Amino acid sequence: MVKENLEKVHENIKKACEKAGRDPKEVTLISVSKTKPVSMLEEAYAAGSRDFGENKVQEIIDKYPQLASDIRWHMIGHLQRNKVKYIIDKTALIHSVDSLRLAQEISNQAGKRQLEMDILIEVNIAGEESKFGIPYEETVSLIEEISVLPHIHIIGLMTIAPFVTNPEDNRKYFRKIRELSVDIKQKNIDNVTMSVLSMGMTGDYMVAIEEGATMVRVGTGIFGERNYG
Repeated sequence: MVKENLEKVHENIKKACEKAGRDPKEVTLISVSKTKPVSMLEEAYAAGSRDFGENKVQEIIDKYPQLASDIRWHMIGHLQRNKVKYIIDKTALIHSVDSLRLAQEISNQAGKRQLEMDILIEVNIAGEESKFGIPYEETVSLIEEISVLPHIHIIGLMTIAPFVTNPEDNRKYFRKIRELSVDIKQKNIDNVTMSVLSMGMTGDYMVAIEEGATMVRVGTGIFGERNYG
């Protein structure tokens, strides 16, 4: 099932890229494996997945030693400062940085391990109270504050759009965050690139790609419904 689902998602990515006149190589598919057993991740790996996304630190810690070393782990869920130390040497990218204090802790822990850590700034583009992320209006000032920290590099933005039944309803949010990334890029802030736009999930990733996503986070579309334990 996982292999077939992955093939379908890749086909959809290709279609969305064709529609937008983009190269599918510009889009990284992150297989969101939260709550899923290692056996299912192994199926996805065997079918070609190398980027896996987890919401919880504990799942990365548990799965990391059980799976291939060439997997790129993405921390896509809310990250508490006291848990940064557990994943700093295991993740390729932290998508969910939304405060200066969290960034300072990532910088501190990366320095201790003599690592350089790539991060994305999570923007609450629709202003939803239930979501984490920095308000749209505060994004630039937060980026300027974080950009001076050692051992971490801001390489783009991430957003979780509202849950909608019609993906077209989120197009305006994807467009708005892409425009924000362009504005930030033009400011030429040291230690900040806007090469990554992490947006779009199972329900709306094709629209996100049409609006410029470079990373899409697909869980249900690959692994089936989530297991709530």
